[in-house]
Amino acid sequence: MKKIFFLLLLISLGSTSFPQEKLVLSADYIPHSDTSLIFLPKDYSLEKTYPLVFLLHGWSGNYKHWNELTDGLQKYSDKYDFILVCPHGFYDSWYIDSPVNPKSQMETFFIKNLIPAILEKYKVNKENIFITGLSMGGHGAYFLFLKHQDLFKSAGSLSGILDITEFPNRWSMVNAFGKTDSIPDVWKNSSVYNLLDSLKDKNREFIFSCGTEDFAYGVNKKFYEKCLLKKLKATFISNPGLHRADYWKNNIECQLSFFRKLVEK
Repeated sequence: MKKIFFLLLLISLGSTSFPQEKLVLSADYIPHSDTSLIFLPKDYSLEKTYPLVFLLHGWSGNYKHWNELTDGLQKYSDKYDFILVCPHGFYDSWYIDSPVNPKSQMETFFIKNLIPAILEKYKVNKENIFITGLSMGGHGAYFLFLKHQDLFKSAGSLSGILDITEFPNRWSMVNAFGKTDSIPDVWKNSSVYNLLDSLKDKNREFIFSCGTEDFAYGVNKKFYEKCLLKKLKATFISNPGLHRADYWKNNIECQLSFFRKLVEK
């Protein structure tokens, strides 16, 4: 039986106090209670609805990572008038329903528990829900976007592992996907490079970025080449950088700005 409870924290940054919340959810099919850190625009009102952006952390990270990485997400929530949600993707869930671990059904948790709870509690514009993430979270963002195109308007990725099949022995992927030699179809069907074929609307705009010195640059470039081949409206930012915090910190605002422009179209 699933359990849901909410924890409201009033956190003061500088001289300004604002409601910053933690949403804690439990379900039988995740390792333990999942905590999401939520940022509301400073002028948040029940009289209007707001775009929603999910920010997914990378392998071995947690729900605090994006806030720590950016020196505080509140400034972006205020600037772009977004509700920002940072869920806990656990250490190595890869944001999928694992075929080998019944306690790591993250896609199901995201769709059946987390999103409904957010929509129930907050004034969300359901036509403007976005998702992005870094590294493992970049894979997760596109995985969830492509599997649930009715829910998300667009997606982003920073240094995303956009073809997991090229890294079978890295980042404890085997814990999520199983062994490649025993269930190869799971790896193939879970790779967002292959899931790109399922995109129904060629006019759907999305964004991703990767540093040219990043070990993931090759799969990002390959992903973009497939987008070009399929004549999709993909924005690929290819700029200097490694697979590390300073790159993600310096490039996340570009994606939020991209989402804001989609809201205003």
